[in-house]
Amino acid sequence: MSEVHTAAEAVTAPQASPGARGQKARSDSGGMSALQSLATTIVIAVFVITFVVQAFQIPSESMEKTLLIGDYLLVDKAHYASPGIWGWLLPYRRISHQDIVVFRYPVNPQQHFVKRVIGVPGDHVRLINKHVYVNGVKQDDEYATFNWGQRDKFRDNFPNGGFFAEKIASKWFLQAQKLVDDDQLIIPEGSYFVLGDNRDDSYDSRYWGLVPADHIVGRPLLIYWSMGQVASGAGENVTSGKLSTLAYNLIESVKGLRWKRIFRIPR
Repeated sequence: MSEVHTAAEAVTAPQASPGARGQKARSDSGGMSALQSLATTIVIAVFVITFVVQAFQIPSESMEKTLLIGDYLLVDKAHYASPGIWGWLLPYRRISHQDIVVFRYPVNPQQHFVKRVIGVPGDHVRLINKHVYVNGVKQDDEYATFNWGQRDKFRDNFPNGGFFAEKIASKWFLQAQKLVDDDQLIIPEGSYFVLGDNRDDSYDSRYWGLVPADHIVGRPLLIYWSMGQVASGAGENVTSGKLSTLAYNLIESVKGLRWKRIFRIPR
């Protein structure tokens, strides 16, 4: 029985020639190299997404006309990060007035918002007839859009208009009144006051409060893609087959591309 077992081993595992052994070693080496290359690519991609850039899409009109629905952004996540020991090498800087920032929505951190920074720690902020005043000085808001036909005491004269608005968060309703002095909102340390550029149609710090510094993800680096809304029902009247329908919808989608916005830097 021992001889049969040995013979069977000889049949199923023949002695490899030197050439075959070399070819197998090269194959194993090539497979390992490909695996290492894939792992390195994944690690770099994860690092970039986690620490450097991330893609976002604009879903609402609150930042019009700076950012439009259908704009796709690359967000620089390192720009406002804490510099630590790398401050001398990397371009970290403090968040300043008029910066556009992407941040985790304080009421629900799973969501991301994009707004413009109006007040930084220590500022006294107010709105008078829709215009922003910081530390008593009227700010340049030529980037902002207004609907002068719409008037709202709370929204347009914050915080002097009283904290009575349909969409105001209850927690913010209580907190804000403690931060108001002489009809101005005082921005505490570690927080930022943000507004949408579409000043009359933006759900922002007036309604839900301040943005903690650690909620800020980064700044929009560029618009890498921009597409307007395609008319609903595109292709409904095409009856000559699925391929024609697909081609029609593809053409309609291309028509919706906003070429002049692609690779624009939001400011």
